[in-house]
Amino acid sequence: MVEKRTLRGMTWSDPRGYDPLIAASAAFAQRHPDVELTWDKRSLQGFESTPVETLARDYDLMIIDHPHVGAIVDEDCLLPIDMHGDPEALKRLEAQTVGKSFHSYFYGGHQWALPVDAACQVQAIRPDLIPRPLTTYAQVLELARAGGVVWPLRPPHVLMALYTLTANLGASFPVTRGAQINRAAGRTALATMQALYDAVDPACREMDPIAALDALAEGNRFALCPLTYLYAPYAAHGYRTHPIAFHDMPTLGRSGPLGSALGGTGIAISSRTAHPELCSAFALWVASDTVQRGLYAQNNGQPGNAVAWGDTDVNAAVGNAYANTRMTHEAAWLRPRHAGYMGFQEDGSLILLDALAGKTAPDTALDALQTRFDESFPT
Repeated sequence: MVEKRTLRGMTWSDPRGYDPLIAASAAFAQRHPDVELTWDKRSLQGFESTPVETLARDYDLMIIDHPHVGAIVDEDCLLPIDMHGDPEALKRLEAQTVGKSFHSYFYGGHQWALPVDAACQVQAIRPDLIPRPLTTYAQVLELARAGGVVWPLRPPHVLMALYTLTANLGASFPVTRGAQINRAAGRTALATMQALYDAVDPACREMDPIAALDALAEGNRFALCPLTYLYAPYAAHGYRTHPIAFHDMPTLGRSGPLGSALGGTGIAISSRTAHPELCSAFALWVASDTVQRGLYAQNNGQPGNAVAWGDTDVNAAVGNAYANTRMTHEAAWLRPRHAGYMGFQEDGSLILLDALAGKTAPDTALDALQTRFDESFPT
């Protein structure tokens, strides 16, 4: 009897994060009968905030968010995939990236994860309630004042909105030590956010993208969400009561849908695993175009591979969500990734919420964001 090699993985609990990995693991085990892959899952909030170092103690494979990579390098808790994976396969995946998805996991000279899911902030609408996507925030605000807009404001998504709006104005939030927030862009972005904050239902303050999309898909109250991370399964018929259509984001500046805050997920390998080559083989396989456009997309997955994004059948299953948001994704903005950034992301979100709630003035909030960002870099 062949002795099993068991790999443990941790992902996030939404079907988009869990179902495709279960399907992929079953298929991989059929190809490798001596391998057993099991997956645990945690909430979206846990995915966004749990230190990777904590997960790497107990799991061989992890689905991670790219802003963690600076801390990962600092803590030496992940395996550099480029040191164990097939170089030709890595070059192929780099050529098949959607926007900056592949490069978002490259830091300090190494590749720390492979994109299995691509996302950024886009626009979501109910096509049965609104005939077409909106193109400007003046239009969004008009609809918001009529009660038709839902907008996820729970940390860190309120900060992601600031990132997206300032970048769209042509003045991206700083990413390096000593860089300064552009005050004119910051004030304009905050004023736009304030107007929307005052117009939308206060329940939005406790919503993440999943909650906002659920509110959009159920009932007939909301017609549009101006900024939410793409969740393509919501566009499939039968996933929720009403299908949602995804489109390029509205613009605040004159630059088109440029500067959306990049999201998505990558598959990473613990530096403590006893099976580095096996983990690398699985990671490369699940990120490949064949798997991504096939069983990954067919099992509630949102691919990170550009070949899948361009596939007619993959798009048809989700109302052309990938084709309709491709420009926004290709022009997305890459967040800071230094060790210490994650603490800023949490604190910066709270600073913004205080400003939107009227507890601090906009310039005071921008001062506080600058100070906290400067402090986030290791001394």
